[in-house]
Amino acid sequence: MTAPGRRSSTFSRLLRHGFTDPSAAERLLESAELEPVRSDPVLLEALGATADPDLALHGLVRLVEAQDGHTAQRELLDTLIAAKPLRDRLLGVLGASAALADHLARHPRDWHALVTYEPQDLHPGVAEFERGLAEATDPVSLRVAYRRCLLSIAARDVCGTTDLAQTAAELADLATATLRAALAIARTAGPDDAALCRLAVIAMGKCGGHELNYVSDVDVIFVGEAVDGADERKALQAATRLASHMMRICSETTVEGSIWPVDANLRPEGRNGPLVRTLSSHLAYYQRWAKTWEFQALLKARPVAGDIELGEEYVATLAPLVWHAAERDNFVADVQKMRRRVVENIPATQIERELKLGPGGLRDVEFAVQLLQLVHGRADTSLRSGTTLDALKALAAGGYVGRADAVQLDDAYRFLRSMEHRIQLYRLRRTHLVPEGEADLRRIGRSLGLRSDPVVELNREWKRHAAVVRRLHEKLFYRPLLDAVAQLAPGEARLSPDAARERLVALGYADPAAALRHLEALASGVTRKAAIQRTLLPVLLGWFADSADPDAGLLNFRKVSDALGKTPWYLRLLRDEGAAAENLARVLSAGRLAPDLLMRAPEAVALLGDGDGAGLEPRSGAHLEQEILAAVGRAAGGEQAVTAARGVRRRELFRTAAADIVASYGTEETPAVADQGALVDRVGAAVSDLTAATLAGTLRAVVRDGWGETLPTRFAIIGMGRFGGHELGYGSDADVLFVHEPRDGVDEQEASRAANAVVSEMRRLLQVPSADPPLLMDADLRPEGKSGPLVRTLKSYEAYYRRWSLVWESQALLRAEVVAGDADLGSRFIELVDPLRYPAEGLGDEAVREIRRLKARMESERLPRGADPTLHAKLGRGGLSDVEWTVQLLQLRHGWVEPGLRTTRTRAALAAACAAELLSGEDAAILDEAWVLATRVRNAVMLVRGRAGDTFPSGGRELAAVGRYLGYGPGHVGDMLDDYRRTTRRARALVEELFYGA
Repeated sequence: MTAPGRRSSTFSRLLRHGFTDPSAAERLLESAELEPVRSDPVLLEALGATADPDLALHGLVRLVEAQDGHTAQRELLDTLIAAKPLRDRLLGVLGASAALADHLARHPRDWHALVTYEPQDLHPGVAEFERGLAEATDPVSLRVAYRRCLLSIAARDVCGTTDLAQTAAELADLATATLRAALAIARTAGPDDAALCRLAVIAMGKCGGHELNYVSDVDVIFVGEAVDGADERKALQAATRLASHMMRICSETTVEGSIWPVDANLRPEGRNGPLVRTLSSHLAYYQRWAKTWEFQALLKARPVAGDIELGEEYVATLAPLVWHAAERDNFVADVQKMRRRVVENIPATQIERELKLGPGGLRDVEFAVQLLQLVHGRADTSLRSGTTLDALKALAAGGYVGRADAVQLDDAYRFLRSMEHRIQLYRLRRTHLVPEGEADLRRIGRSLGLRSDPVVELNREWKRHAAVVRRLHEKLFYRPLLDAVAQLAPGEARLSPDAARERLVALGYADPAAALRHLEALASGVTRKAAIQRTLLPVLLGWFADSADPDAGLLNFRKVSDALGKTPWYLRLLRDEGAAAENLARVLSAGRLAPDLLMRAPEAVALLGDGDGAGLEPRSGAHLEQEILAAVGRAAGGEQAVTAARGVRRRELFRTAAADIVASYGTEETPAVADQGALVDRVGAAVSDLTAATLAGTLRAVVRDGWGETLPTRFAIIGMGRFGGHELGYGSDADVLFVHEPRDGVDEQEASRAANAVVSEMRRLLQVPSADPPLLMDADLRPEGKSGPLVRTLKSYEAYYRRWSLVWESQALLRAEVVAGDADLGSRFIELVDPLRYPAEGLGDEAVREIRRLKARMESERLPRGADPTLHAKLGRGGLSDVEWTVQLLQLRHGWVEPGLRTTRTRAALAAACAAELLSGEDAAILDEAWVLATRVRNAVMLVRGRAGDTFPSGGRELAAVGRYLGYGPGHVGDMLDDYRRTTRRARALVEELFYGA
């Protein structure tokens, strides 16, 4: 007897053998059922070798208790001690699966299924499992026989007799045998239906791929045909009844539980389509309606039950369609979008524990392998395996995947699938979530051979393998393209030139031969530069492929690299700064404007660096003006000074465009900015501030070059139109007015000559051909338009506006704001025009009618011939002009009494009108949405084409690039145009009501 306060020797031995509750285990060992074997050291050693010794011992006691009498108990225990194979198998299963322990307790003679240890027993196939299920005649007996077969699979698995791939194949073979048995039961129950039709059961998913889990939906598709002489409609009805009955036999819960759900939702039209179709109906659907993911699913199709000849005909008929799926438009983008959608649908609380669907999970490996199979399997039949690991091996052997990458992915996939198997085996429940409880994690870790610290080791290995998958799954697609051109590692299997071109076409490259030349130029050789490029390019190619024009992205990257490749900071920036490489890829493939700006001064790449994110933040107007004035001050003459100012402008335009592109596209770390209005405001403010600073610097340079420090006349520049409204786009001219006032003692004619000379020289210098984009100043909104003097004195403006001012000029002055020059003179000009733009008591009826007439005439005369009025962003229905004239009419009528309306900015005036209850919140939102969208379209056109435009491009690639900027994925250009028309149509209806009074 153990002395009080001291632990028994048994207690200590149990702790050493891995029991977590030795007290309970000691009581179980002392039970009468185990009396014959409790002192045998073999038993304790065997229990200690299991995944969960406590669970195994508890299951063993239950199994012994359930035996029918003392003789049966003794037979079990004697065999357990004497036969090591049975001992390892039985205790291994009991220590890994509470569900199979429950089955053995209910069916205590089934332990005999684990005794046989003949060579043919080690790797059973469909025929062996069919014999094991042969006596099942109803759903209940089928479940019992299924679990008995499953018991032997689990035993071989946990003992290491079979590896992951063999276990998954055995589970798929057992599923095949089970489907056949279930169909036989259904046929027996419906002999008349069976006589009318031929029915083939096609396994899909993991069952079709011969890589099934312990508990998984078994995906199937049914094909039916009438037997000779039978009516097709009645035959399909009969086949549907048979198929439905077969599904119920497997799926329904009985006293013995269920087997697994049979899921037919991968069929044409999903759950909305007929359960059974003829072969010709299947073919017609896939030829006309099927989406990319449906061809991807067919990679796994395998006839398993019913009329095998019909099933093989189905697979053979559809195979040509499967292997041409990669030729479909947006093929790679569709597959990758499908993968992203899966990740996005995972609840946030589960994503870190999701073994199958989460980032770095099993689905990443499967999607990557399937993508490569679809691209290259058309030409290389060795790749046409439905089994992930076999396909990965074939891809590596053919050079489609790097061998080292394939080995790492194979290891990771086997580990993650083994984890999944152990998680499901415990309760035989369908789950892919890693449990959080320490006991569960300990059992899983021990079952995988991690014994010293199972929980810590399991988490470490899991995270390591998931990180490998995350790192490799996209690189897998691009890395061999470089190996194909880099001429490295003799003896390594490589992509053939044809295979490389095939892959580039699938990625969306229009000129794969040119793309390969660029890759060769970038990645060949043994220099440090080439080595870094080989590291960067697999990821960059993926980002280029995510754009509408990957060819342009790769070409532009080569140009930038050629210009900067010898500067040490450039490649270091891309390699080491987290966001720089992705930002550069987005910018280079989004259109012409940003790359053109970058090519003129490639060192601006540095702005794309990660750091604290400040690189792409727009600078304030004061900061820009200070920098430009400082640069002008350092320059030797006027031309050199303005060249410096234009250089700053070019750099800042690039900064603004790059920030806009990155925010619109989003990155892997940061989603696209959802607030479109904020993006528009940011661009408008940045470009307007930059234009004002450039004009200020140019004015300073011209004055200093011609007159020293002081001009004979005070001089101010008034921003008008979008410039005054802080709403300039990338392609906007600067609408301005020039006002001057002679200094004391200066002759008015001399002052006028000086002011005109300043304007003339500013215009010339800002348009001198150079590497920097020109800045056009448009003064057509001045009094008398193009017929009037270019520059006026403040008194001249006063006289003109007092006597001759027209209502359209009052409307134009709503946007007037001082942007450069003499601030005091500018503010006095604003004081002068305020009574015109905010007239006391508002506009009279005649003035309102005149504005409406002007707008109507503009709509009929200024819209370009042949332009689609529903898609013209400026003058079209519900476009910029419609919204702005509506808002400006409200300002002219109510600005005198509503201070909030006294703003040059359209969106601010619209918000103020809403606050003043001049229009409803809903109406304001409709007008604001249309204005923001039309502005975004104009910005997009300039970014994509490199020149200004008010309509959507007609070219497919340019139109797709505009769509990508606006947030529409590949293949959704039609949705973009429909949404634009819908948004502007609603705005136009309001314009008819609010502006025209309809």
